[in-house]
Amino acid sequence: MMTPSTLVETVSINYEDFSEHFLTCSTCLCTYDSQEHIPKLLSCSHSVCRSCLERIVAATGVRDAGSFRCPICRETIPLPRGGINALPPSFLVNQLLDLMSRQRREVVPRCSTHTTQELLFCESCDCVFCSACTEGSHDNGNGSYSHTVIPFSIAIKRMSEILLYKANLCIGKLNAAAENVHSEVGKLDQNVDHTFELINRTFQEVINTVEKRRQEVLGMVKKIRDEKKKVLLEQLAMIQGEKSKVEQECQGLQHQVEVRNITKKISDLNEKIDAVKNVMEPRENAFIKYEHLHNSAFSDIEAALNVFGRVRTSKTFPTLCTADVHDTSAHLHSCSLLRTVDYHGSLQTVGGDPVAVELRYENGDEVEVQLLDQNDGTYSIKYTPELPGIYKLHINIFGRPIKDSPYQFTSSEHINPVFCFGSAGAGDEHFLQAAAVAINKAGRVFVLDTGNSRIKVLGPSLEFLQHFHGDGLEERGGTGIAVTPSDSLLVINWRTRYATELNFDGMLISQFTHSDFVEPLSLVVNSKGEILIVDNRLKCVFVLDPSGKLLRRIELKRKGSRHSKYVSLIATGPQDEILIADSHIQVFSPGGEFLREIYPEGRNRGHFGGITYDKKGYILASRSDKNKHYIQVFNFISGQLLYCIDSADAKLKRPAGLAVDDQYNVVVVDLGNDCVKKYRYK
Repeated sequence: MMTPSTLVETVSINYEDFSEHFLTCSTCLCTYDSQEHIPKLLSCSHSVCRSCLERIVAATGVRDAGSFRCPICRETIPLPRGGINALPPSFLVNQLLDLMSRQRREVVPRCSTHTTQELLFCESCDCVFCSACTEGSHDNGNGSYSHTVIPFSIAIKRMSEILLYKANLCIGKLNAAAENVHSEVGKLDQNVDHTFELINRTFQEVINTVEKRRQEVLGMVKKIRDEKKKVLLEQLAMIQGEKSKVEQECQGLQHQVEVRNITKKISDLNEKIDAVKNVMEPRENAFIKYEHLHNSAFSDIEAALNVFGRVRTSKTFPTLCTADVHDTSAHLHSCSLLRTVDYHGSLQTVGGDPVAVELRYENGDEVEVQLLDQNDGTYSIKYTPELPGIYKLHINIFGRPIKDSPYQFTSSEHINPVFCFGSAGAGDEHFLQAAAVAINKAGRVFVLDTGNSRIKVLGPSLEFLQHFHGDGLEERGGTGIAVTPSDSLLVINWRTRYATELNFDGMLISQFTHSDFVEPLSLVVNSKGEILIVDNRLKCVFVLDPSGKLLRRIELKRKGSRHSKYVSLIATGPQDEILIADSHIQVFSPGGEFLREIYPEGRNRGHFGGITYDKKGYILASRSDKNKHYIQVFNFISGQLLYCIDSADAKLKRPAGLAVDDQYNVVVVDLGNDCVKKYRYK
């Protein structure tokens, strides 16, 4: 007889998840109990603890209205006459509480002092307590009840989940770090294999070179041997031939009866015996010797081999390397400095790292970058942003970005002055109607301070040095100044109509004028040393030799073109072309033939205040147009306006004469502000 059996299906339940979903008040997240958090069953079938319901009723003032809304489904719940206590208990929840309490009593943390009280956790204070310890209330000491208090068991579960999440996150990052290290190990092995191959190839080339030389020396020995041996064998053959002749002649002598014949033979043999002396010594010697210490070649080779090839490595740690990247101005050459350090943050002292640099404009276009290894652990990164806007500079070492890469910087459309000097007045730091400026090879700046009848001499940083007074500056008539190829200054005075040559200490060298001068306003000296003086009244250019002798006169007129109303500005081009500026720029050949016109953008009604050529392909001209004042930079060949120099802070006001140095700096007279300003323009 078979015994009946029952198959029981069991289900494994996670106590924490079960308690959180079924035994926890969904409003306050506290575990139901038999005291404060008694589960109450609402008519909508949802269970809410008594404590939460009392707060809802008290907060909404519905005691007299007779109803309130379920905090879960928002259904209207009628309030019994006995209040919240009269609501039926949630028997299902109570039964589950009894069941779980019998099954897992030990999982509910209890207070060590009040053993019947469940431990609570305040997330705001980060402390553990029970309701008996706080006498039924918990606040932050100032009467505020805004703290978040939850059962300690739930807090442990949440913190465990956070701990697990953080652990997984940490493990993920460690795995990524391990992958990076493994990848670097793989790259190291590849680089080592490549280095081995390169070493073997280059040293094999050395071995091949040595072997080639060895064969050459062996060939030299063989050649010498063959040449010597040939001479000796020829001598030996000759000896053997003579020997054969003697042997043949001596045959049959014993049968010879003629005394005369025998005598003659004896005489012939005596001659041969005498001749044999000449072949007794070998005509060539057997000496041959190899030497390798006859010069310094061996030691040189040894020394060269000792330094032949090198293995370079690096301790650079890209993540800690930094670069100095700053905002700049469009069209100006800019430079950022990359500093490399090792893992400990110590600066590197040698270069050679594989640095990769990429610069991109905000629209994604790549900008040309020049990288220069300083061989001291630093690298210069040079670039020229041609457009205003936002740029990103990406810097990688070993294919890994350095700290804070990519660097973002802004290129402004404005170019601020590097130096600014002067204000209105008559003192050392003052100007009064300054008209023109010139710069010598040493960088000294000579400003024609017309209103004060003097030349102010400034250093490269526009620091005051001295004043020139006297010759050529009379009657506040100085309007033009230039530097000559013979290292002197030329000043034109429109009132006296004299051109005066001074040395760089202000001493008079010579003076000259011409009877045709009427209103000479400006002058320039070309590459041949010829002096060009523009006369505004006559609308012409006088070309004179260094002594002041008139060579030719150029009329500034041409058919079909309007004539300039005001001609006061002159400069020369790369082939001594003559540049004349008023509202536009006219270009003439050295002989006076009109070539072309250069108009500012828009062909507006403004006028130029100064013009110069920088000998590097650019025309710079100061311009005023209503309330706009700036320096314009043109391409000499095409006449295209490239950009304008207009500072955002120190605004120009009626810019006048200007001059350039060899470092892409332009000094301009700011007539409206009675000062001079120095700008970088490239």
